[in-house]
Amino acid sequence: MPCEFKITRRVEFSETDMAGIMHFSNFFRFMETAEHAFFRSLGYSIHTTQLAAQVGWPRVHAECDYKKPLRFEDEVEVQLLVREIKERTIHYAFVFRKLGPHSPEETARGALVVACVSKDADGKMKAVPIPREIADKIEAAPQEKLA
Repeated sequence: MPCEFKITRRVEFSETDMAGIMHFSNFFRFMETAEHAFFRSLGYSIHTTQLAAQVGWPRVHAECDYKKPLRFEDEVEVQLLVREIKERTIHYAFVFRKLGPHSPEETARGALVVACVSKDADGKMKAVPIPREIADKIEAAPQEKLA
């Protein structure tokens, strides 16, 4: 069962600030892109209509620690690791690595916690168990991968 997923992206000019460094907010966009690709790799969309119950995945926690800057046209690998899967939440860890002619260089680490929710007739969200079809395809990464 999958516990990790990797994507590779190039930093676009529009994602940088006036100093030519990727703006901090875009790290969160890259994390979300990796999460969506992870769901597609499982055969689902983050906005799935394939299940009997329509669910959503709002963020209940987000963080990122920056170690080195990423710049325009840098190629970056974003590694998603499932830190923990609970009845109603998935905890992700992310590692950003700049790719280049030498060995990959870690540039940042992030985390997201997403809750599985459904909406009632009034549009109010309520946490619900992660559908079995999805939960059965995901497992937590071993500790040595999370270190």
